[in-house]
This record gives sequence, C-alpha cells and structure tokens, in this order.
Amino acid sequence: MDFGAVEKIANAVLYEGYMLYPYRPSAVKNRQRFNFGVLYPRRYCEAQTGTDTWQMQTEVLLQGRPDTSIEIQARFLQLLLRRVGKLGSESPKPALRSAEDLDFVDSLQVDDKLFQPWQEAVERIVPLDGTSLDELCNRRIEQTFVLPSEDRLEVLHGPGGEVLGGLVRSFREVCGVVRAYAEHRGGSAYKVGVRIENANALRESETDRDAVLLHSLVSTHTLLGIDGGSFVSLLDPPEELEELVKDCKNVGTWPVLAGERSKRDTLLSSPILLYDYPEIAPESTTDFFDGTEIDELLSLRILTLTDEEKREIRRSDPRARDLLERIEALGPEDLMKLHGAMREVSSEGAKPR
Repeated sequence: MDFGAVEKIANAVLYEGYMLYPYRPSAVKNRQRFNFGVLYPRRYCEAQTGTDTWQMQTEVLLQGRPDTSIEIQARFLQLLLRRVGKLGSESPKPALRSAEDLDFVDSLQVDDKLFQPWQEAVERIVPLDGTSLDELCNRRIEQTFVLPSEDRLEVLHGPGGEVLGGLVRSFREVCGVVRAYAEHRGGSAYKVGVRIENANALRESETDRDAVLLHSLVSTHTLLGIDGGSFVSLLDPPEELEELVKDCKNVGTWPVLAGERSKRDTLLSSPILLYDYPEIAPESTTDFFDGTEIDELLSLRILTLTDEEKREIRRSDPRARDLLERIEALGPEDLMKLHGAMREVSSEGAKPR
C-alpha cells in the first residue's frame, strides 16, 4: 500500500469547493464555502432542521488473513479566521506585541498590497496505528484529537520598515475521535469500519455558521490501506460477495478503490461520489478547486478577468493567488496541451492515443 499514489486525487477531494471561479471573495458562490464532508459540532446539528451532520461512517469489505495489516488515515481541513488590524493609536510604536495592540479594520493598504479578512485553512491528518485484522476484530482502535485555540500574529511593515499593522490568524478548538473496527465475515472476508466524529462541546451562544465552521472538520475523508489482502469494490463486487457488500453501511461518504489499477490495496472514502480508481487527467497541472470543470475553460476565463478582479484574488487567499499566477504564466503551447486528448477505454483503464 502506498498513500502517496492517491495523494493527488485525495487532495482534489480535500480542496473541492475551497474557492470557485471567479475566485473572488465578493462572488456569491464564495460567500458560503465548504459544502462537502463538513462534520459540525453535535449540538449545532441537533439544533438545525437540515441535513448537517457531526459524524461520518465508512464500512468496506476486504479479503485477507488474520495477519493482514491495515493502515487508516482520517484527513480534513481546519479553518482559521484571518483578521486585519492597524496599529492602535494607543500602542507604543513601533512595537506590536499582540493582537491587543491592533484596531481591526475591513481592509489595510500596505505599500502596493491590500489586506482583507478571510477564512483560510490548514490540512490535518489523524493516523491510526497500524494493526492486523485479527487484532482489529478483537479490539476497536480509538484515536482522539484536540486542536487547541490559538492566535498567530504576523506583523505588517511599511516600505520604510515601520510597523503599520498586522494579520491575526485565529484557530478555534477542534476536537474529534476516529474509531476503527473489524468483523470476520467467514472465509477470507472481513468487514472494516471507520467512524469519524466531531466531539466539540459547542457553547449555546455559538449558532452562526461561519463561527461554527471554525470548530468543524471540513472536507473530511478517509484513506485505508492494507498489506497482505485486497479490498472488494462496492461498485462491482464478485457475485459471491454481493450480499456481504450490501451489509456495509456508509454514512456521508462513499468508498472506492484508488491508486494503481493493478492493485486493490488502497481505498479512498470520499464525501463526493466517485468511481473506482478516480484519476486526475495528466493534462491537468493546476488545482482549480473544482474537479468537475474543464481546465482549458477555467484558464481562459481567468485570463479574461479585469485587473481589479485579479487584484481582489491576489489579496484574498494565498492558494487563489498562486492559481492566478500560474495561469498568467501559461504560454500558447501550455494552453494547447489543455485543448483535449483522444482516449480509448480498455480493461486496463484509459490510455492516451
């Protein structure tokens, strides 16, 4: 098993919907982000009338032996709030020791850059210690995690080196638990399950979605890998295993085979519906945060944005700024490579012609 072989498609799931074209915070579609794989605090979900959830469950079938080893990773984004402040009139200049020295504002011009508040994200991985199927059948594995609240200060300097203000990146506590279990279903068949839960004890006063998202697990998904066995496709199982596959209960996620097509040792359980062995097209070299769109179309549309729209992108988010800069650096030959490719479908998967 090699999680590195599925890293590209797993990261596409992780950042799906992070920002959508036209990649500006002022665009309506970017005002309510992160609709996939969000596990909210339980109290918030129970107070809602919709489908928001605080837990995710993956169950899969595999064929192996008692000593078959299994590795599990829960992956998600943790959001943080980026605030912008100018140096308060009462602060001893040029010192900036903490966020208390700042007066928070809607924007701050520093030389040729304009800074604004925004929600950023950092990647989180919760690994479960490797174990054998026999051990997992006899003892559930449970891994709790706590990501504490924290404020990080970045000082903003003017062209002459003077302190003008700062950025404060605020993390709010995120707590959770990942549980794994297994059942021997006869012969070489085993059912393996993974449950991910948001365990935050949210205060009753915290009801605003943007505030609650800071305590949530976002774009949550699971990677499973085995050594000495093979996963069974839930989309196309062998006839003799169909009934056992039907007994697998997946909540808020859907597991598919991933990695090399010649192997069945890696599985991606995603909140986005995928087919077995999902791939990123080899012509796609840029992350657009929308795996369902056409790279050529998005590239051309980004190039037609106005200078003011591009400035808004650059000052909003480091990942969006990097996307814009990579597209602006494309030459005619690079754009032609995005124009399309003819492929034929074979038993070994899609191959370029």
